[in-house]
Amino acid sequence: MGAAYFYHLTRRPLQETLPVLLQKARGAGWRIAVRGQDLDRMRWLDDSLWQGSDDSFLAHGLAGGPHDALQPILLTTTAESANRPECIMTVDAAEVTPEEVQALERVCILFDGNDQDAVQQARGQWKALTGAGCAAQYWSEETGRWEKKAEA
Repeated sequence: MGAAYFYHLTRRPLQETLPVLLQKARGAGWRIAVRGQDLDRMRWLDDSLWQGSDDSFLAHGLAGGPHDALQPILLTTTAESANRPECIMTVDAAEVTPEEVQALERVCILFDGNDQDAVQQARGQWKALTGAGCAAQYWSEETGRWEKKAEA
């Protein structure tokens, strides 16, 4: 059974934090689906990942291509992930179900701490997932480095 890790972004934007988490997940040998709600936003993340430094390149693709099943990291706006991920990272309040958390190694929920709607959405997801029996951790970067602040 997996766990949901909530990442409260307050100091670094998504385009800086996501590659770090993706590197860690790839280091664990996991295939990852990055799930958002807006295709234009996912295209923007795709472009952002391509612009990373050569020494930290993350092979990835945007869902809808001919090689989706082969992608170690697949950016998508749907719950169906052709790359069979062990880890899902959600952005922009994309939904994740308790069944997904329990079936995967890890679910990471990244949310913008400067957006009160995003914070409220994350709180609702925390309650729904922990209420369904999922293990969860809450991570904050308010001190300048990531610290675990809560666990359920």
